[in-house]
Amino acid sequence: MKKTISFLFLLLIGSGVFYSCQDQEIESLDVSDAVRGQLISLGFDVINQAPIKFDQGYLVEGDIYLTDADLATMKQGDKLPTLEQYRTTNLVTGTGTITMYAQQGTCNTCYSAGMIAGLDAAIARYNAQGLTITFSRITTSGANIIMTRLKKGEEAQGILGSAGFPTATGNPYNQIKMSGVLESKYGLSTAGIATIIAHEMGHCVGFRHTDYFDRSVSCGGATSNEGASTVGAVLIPGTPAGATATAKSWMLACTDGGDRPFNTDDRTALNYLY
Repeated sequence: MKKTISFLFLLLIGSGVFYSCQDQEIESLDVSDAVRGQLISLGFDVINQAPIKFDQGYLVEGDIYLTDADLATMKQGDKLPTLEQYRTTNLVTGTGTITMYAQQGTCNTCYSAGMIAGLDAAIARYNAQGLTITFSRITTSGANIIMTRLKKGEEAQGILGSAGFPTATGNPYNQIKMSGVLESKYGLSTAGIATIIAHEMGHCVGFRHTDYFDRSVSCGGATSNEGASTVGAVLIPGTPAGATATAKSWMLACTDGGDRPFNTDDRTALNYLY
C-alpha cells in the first residue's frame, strides 16, 4: 500500500477516504460475508481494499458508495479499453448553473472559513473552463448540491468525503459529504482542499476515476479494476491512452493531498462533456 507520511489519501465516490491498514482490517469486519459475496460476483475488488460500512451502505474499493438497494439491482459490467478519461452512463442534461450550499460557522456540523474557501476555489476552477454548466455557492438551503459535514466518528476513521453520480433524469448527484478537518487536522492548503472537493463535484456530474481501469496507477499496490457496474465507465473521446500518476489528473483515485488543477486532458474531457 502506497503511503504518504503515515496515511494514504483515497478520493472516494465517490468519495475520499484514507485510513491505515490496521483500520481497514477492523472496519472490514462490519461487512457480512453475504455482502462480500455480492461484491465479488459483481466484479468488485474486496481483497486489495476491504469494503467497510458507511452511512446507510458501504464504501467499496475505497471510493464507491453503494447501498443494499444498489447491490440488489446491479449486474456485472463489461470490460472496457484501458484509456484515460471515463464518464458514467448518466450525465447532467441541459445548461445552466448548479447551485451548491455548505454551512459555515462553529457548530459541530459547520465548516470553517478555510473549508469554504476551498469550496469557492473548486467552483472557480470549473467556471474558468467556459463550460455549458457553471457552479455557484449560495448561502441559503435549497441548492442542487448540498455539502454536509461527516459525523465526528467518520472523520476519526479518516474518511474524507463521498459523492454519487448523476440521476437517470439528468440531475447532478445532490449531496457531497466532506470531512471538516482537512485543514485543521491534516494541514491541507486551500488548493489541496479545492482539489478534493472538485474531485467529488466531478463525480456529481458524471466523471469516473481517470485510472478506473487500474487504481494502482495512483494508489500503488496490486492492479485493481473498479468495474463498470450499472453506472458505466464510458471512454471520453480525445483523451490519451494510459493514465499516469505524474499527469496528476484531478480524477485520479488516490492523491497525496496536494494541489491538482485541471491538466490538459482533464480540460479536454470537461469540454467534451459540457
